[in-house]
Amino acid sequence: MPDSVDRVREYYGLRGESEWHRLAAPFDGGVEWEVHRRAFTEWLAPGSRVLDLGGGPGRWTIWLAERGHQVVLGDLSPAQLDIARREVAAAGVAVEEILELDARDLSRFADGEFDAVLALGPFYHLVEAADRRRALAGAHRVLKPDGRLFATVMGRYGWMLGVLFEGGSGRLADVRRLLDEGVYRNQEKGRFTDAYLFRPDEVAKFFESGGFASRRLLASQGILYLVQEQAAELRERDEAAWEALMDIAYEAAADPSIQGISGHLLYIGDRRPA
Repeated sequence: MPDSVDRVREYYGLRGESEWHRLAAPFDGGVEWEVHRRAFTEWLAPGSRVLDLGGGPGRWTIWLAERGHQVVLGDLSPAQLDIARREVAAAGVAVEEILELDARDLSRFADGEFDAVLALGPFYHLVEAADRRRALAGAHRVLKPDGRLFATVMGRYGWMLGVLFEGGSGRLADVRRLLDEGVYRNQEKGRFTDAYLFRPDEVAKFFESGGFASRRLLASQGILYLVQEQAAELRERDEAAWEALMDIAYEAAADPSIQGISGHLLYIGDRRPA
């Protein structure tokens, strides 16, 4: 395996249980969960057969299975897949298969096997353009002719803020490379791996180049990327106001004026014939 793949696997092995809890954490993935949950409810057809590609500990796999979808979960990390098997069993849901899988090699699947592919991680972990293209071609091939892709990417500006706030002037060279090239490098063990960060106007072009017709591009944290702590505090004191805020965040998620600052972007596209 290439070193970059080994480092992704190592990182998620070290993440352990925290990756399972991330999407439920109000200051971390909680807003992302709410926006994506609404998107999947709106855009994923009932009873779909779904490949949850890079699905890690299986939180989305379980959510999908609970709603009657047929799900295959594939991920690079054996440690995360062990958590997924445990949590799937605890949830009492039926999942077709849970297997170790590299997003760049979907050769185990036949053409047109899936109604939908969720790729909520691979495209930012694949730093090399050739690897991203391979993963995109594989997702296109395994989808049915009318299949739908849901894929997340990470944005440059949101990630830049984290690098600069944490590293200060010692990371200025990294910040400039990130903004100019979209490439984040990190050799420190246990920290987030190398990544490719997109500009919003690149996203649809990239997926369309791989045979997809764009349907939606959504800011995964909506308008709330920089105020997630305040949103969580609102939930504690006024659940109805928080629920309304999540609805507003989803409604605004397609607004281009906020997409550049969101931590993640969710792309939704339909497979075009090869």
